Amino acid sequence: QVQLVESGGGLVQAGGSLRLSCAASGRTFSDYAMGWFRQAPGKEREFVSAISWSGGSTYYADSVKGRFTISRGSPKNTVYLQMNSLKPEDTAVYYCAAGPRPVAGPGYDYWGQGTQVTVSS
Repeated sequence: QVQLVESGGGLVQAGGSLRLSCAASGRTFSDYAMGWFRQAPGKEREFVSAISWSGGSTYYADSVKGRFTISRGSPKNTVYLQMNSLKPEDTAVYYCAAGPRPVAGPGYDYWGQGTQVTVSS
């Protein structure tokens, strides 16, 4: 059974940092792209960042570019999202996803349950 489990969320003050982790199991993910999405209360889920299967290509939403960094662990079934200079508008449930391509929209086959990130002002 495929599972993606996120961790590392929490409460942080504006300007602070958090590191999210996503551990994937149940199949080989070394050939899968991984992505992070988020959903704030009353809003649609939005793309945050994605990374190719090799880790050589990364993609970011404009709203997080320069503040967030996505990376893959070794073996490649773990993905991280380092979040710096956090803002109150970053408050959301963050979801990890896995799919054949690092896209900013539909196309991911597997999703985690999410981890809450709350940034206080």
